[in-house]
Amino acid sequence: MILTADYHTHTPYSHGKNTVEENVARAKELGLKEIAITDHGFSHVVYGLRRKEVASYKAECAAAEEKYGVRVLVGIEANIRGTSGKSDLTKKDYEDFDIYLCGNHVFIYYETLRDWFAYGYGNMLLNSVFRKTTKKQIARNTKAYINAIKNNPLDAITHLNYLCPANALEVAKCAADYGTYLELDAKKEHLSDEELNEIVQKTSVRFIVDSDAHSASRIGDTALVEQQLKRINFPMDRIDNIDGRFPTFRFAAFKKTL
Repeated sequence: MILTADYHTHTPYSHGKNTVEENVARAKELGLKEIAITDHGFSHVVYGLRRKEVASYKAECAAAEEKYGVRVLVGIEANIRGTSGKSDLTKKDYEDFDIYLCGNHVFIYYETLRDWFAYGYGNMLLNSVFRKTTKKQIARNTKAYINAIKNNPLDAITHLNYLCPANALEVAKCAADYGTYLELDAKKEHLSDEELNEIVQKTSVRFIVDSDAHSASRIGDTALVEQQLKRINFPMDRIDNIDGRFPTFRFAAFKKTL
């Protein structure tokens, strides 16, 4: 498996260690054709990109692209803010970004008080503290993922089920229907072998593999995913950012209709 592009990387604009230029330089060294800089969304309490920083964020991406000759996508890893699926990227923000990733994170500004306790910190307590989950929580999380896909032109759901256990099969079905990719995240384990096998067998959803790099040294590192793919004999033709292939992203197509 040869990675064509890494679409999930971070910089000090959110929770990363290395600059935009350093990430892009590493992508150039690895022979990647594209890289996306996808810092955390605006509603993250501590590690979110701020709207006042977007102009400099875009400028650094453009300068790095010109210097290294690697296409640099201005991206965001937005946050699902509650069970309605509301994201912290609004239509007014769309013109500033090229790629729209979205996932579940903790320590964000949730949409409602109920979401703070039931969705946000409910997940954190059940999974991080009590090490268990409930059918009610799974149903709530599944609803949040599905509504996020339906209500936003998402290119990909990031690290599905990480600290937010949902019915992965139902989320994958919705993603396939709406043209949203499921990301296979190489930073953290998030789908079990059984879940991934079931998704492949029962849906037509497409995948991208990303490093979720928080340092330049991890750009293009897909080792964790590759180990899982080998274990389950994954059909590699379902992954659209390897071996010279490029994804057909939903967000870019949606913006053309505005």
